[in-house]
Amino acid sequence: MAKSIAYSSPRTLLNKGTGFLSGYSHSLNPYTGCAFGCSYCYVRQMPVSVFRKEDWGTWVDVKQDAASLLQKELRRAKTKGPVTIFMSSSTDPYQPVEYKEQVTRSLLEVMAADPPDFLLVQTRSPLVTRDIDVLQQLGSRVRVSMTVETDRDEIRKLFSPEAPPIQARLRALRELAEAGIPTQAAVAPILPSGEPFAAALRELVNRVVLDNYELGDGSGGTRTRRLGIEALYQSNGLKQWYGAQALELMQERMKRYFTENELFVSQQGFEP
Repeated sequence: MAKSIAYSSPRTLLNKGTGFLSGYSHSLNPYTGCAFGCSYCYVRQMPVSVFRKEDWGTWVDVKQDAASLLQKELRRAKTKGPVTIFMSSSTDPYQPVEYKEQVTRSLLEVMAADPPDFLLVQTRSPLVTRDIDVLQQLGSRVRVSMTVETDRDEIRKLFSPEAPPIQARLRALRELAEAGIPTQAAVAPILPSGEPFAAALRELVNRVVLDNYELGDGSGGTRTRRLGIEALYQSNGLKQWYGAQALELMQERMKRYFTENELFVSQQGFEP
């Protein structure tokens, strides 16, 4: 899929944490738009996508001078109280354009020099391992949350063909853990998976969060229904994996390997 890359000069980077992210003081998005273009992404139904004349997943805006802007905003925010940051809420900070632009890395370097109280890095990209050296400087103030919706790559190709392969994400989790970076696996949203999935995650992480469309799209599932994702499940014989029953099934499977203090559901698992 062809990608349109543009450059913007934002006035602000830190946005107040609200709704699903109300536990955070701020959210932070290094880019606008996301080249992964996952079919189920709730951002497709948000103004940033709806009012754009290009299809979601085909365009990315790079935020220029982001590091210098964050440096100022972070300093100001810290005078007002604890600063907890979710990066990112409406883009992937490690999508392909980051290889060249390195906006995310520049923001991490700012935060390593002047740490927030907590930073959650939410991604589905193995590129995050490139920045292990900077993440290590944040110590216990950071957690990398790697989206691993399934253990079946054919399912990944069906729902998010532009996203990184599942095995590459699992290898990234192992590399992060070996480097001492706090991590978690985010099975979000829950996609069809195999019986060995829970055991495979147990070897890599000690923290898992499960999420589905009803709990995680910020609208009780309304945004997801507008996307017509249920039809994709039905047309591929996967209807049993859509809805509350999928969450119940994954909880039962995960409970065999993870304790109550290691297994979280939806918003609770992403809290600082």
